[in-house]
Amino acid sequence: MTAQIIDGKAFSAKVREQVAAHVARLKEEHGITPGLAVVLVGEDPASQVYVRSKGKQTVEAGMNSYEHKFDATISEEELLAIVDKLNKDPDVHGILVQLPLPDHLDSDLVINSIDPAKDVDGFHISNVGLLGTGQKSMVPCTPLGCLMMLREHHGSLSGMDAVVLGRSNIVGKPMAQLLLGDSCTVTIAHSRTKDLPEVVRRADIVVAAVGRPEMVPGDWIKEGATVIDVGINRIEREGKNKLVGDVDFDSCAARAGAITPVPGGVGPMTIACLLANTVTACCRANGLPEPEGLTA
Repeated sequence: MTAQIIDGKAFSAKVREQVAAHVARLKEEHGITPGLAVVLVGEDPASQVYVRSKGKQTVEAGMNSYEHKFDATISEEELLAIVDKLNKDPDVHGILVQLPLPDHLDSDLVINSIDPAKDVDGFHISNVGLLGTGQKSMVPCTPLGCLMMLREHHGSLSGMDAVVLGRSNIVGKPMAQLLLGDSCTVTIAHSRTKDLPEVVRRADIVVAAVGRPEMVPGDWIKEGATVIDVGINRIEREGKNKLVGDVDFDSCAARAGAITPVPGGVGPMTIACLLANTVTACCRANGLPEPEGLTA
């Protein structure tokens, strides 16, 4: 079996088109322009590239982009005051504080100071609780992107056996909640799971989010399963830097029914879902119907 490639780059472009169309309608029918504020502290190169990309795609979708950049020496009190100001700004519908923050800043405190309704990363403890109890919440972008791709590929996920490899607050746990919400039977597996290969082998859906390069070999994958590879790991091979996922792509693709590549799979969906979450937050703030197909 040769797996169908789930093209995250193409699918994210489709999502961004849907976002742009909804933004255009909001402007035309209601005179509202969704706004996303991104807060960047320090000079982390990867974060700077990511923030630039977010800003560019926000503007391309027709939304307002507000970037707030600060030296790594900013005090916690100053940063919390910035977040408070954005919470009160009616033109800002989504707030994202880029992680990681410098060590002297309490990330949990800062994230939980964001208005939950504007928490487009879905990391606020209120949104975590709402998602966990099946209520309307802001959903973390990467798991939301994974869910969208799975729904697009399978239609209904009801009754499918899903294994989530990884138990992080950012991907593993919310991914499991979303799959439960779509009536999958869900197992969260991790480094302490007994007989991990056998646990993975029974899955119709495998979501790998462990942050270990090529950890999952093809013989762990059930014939015809769908593999969503969240990992982005930089390794050196044959003297060259290479990006690989958490699964061994070639051996897994030989057994899977469908698989996401790295790069070009889950990665592009994360920013697309950030834009979708910003539009959703804007609609909720204004008592308008949420964009169809862009929410969990």
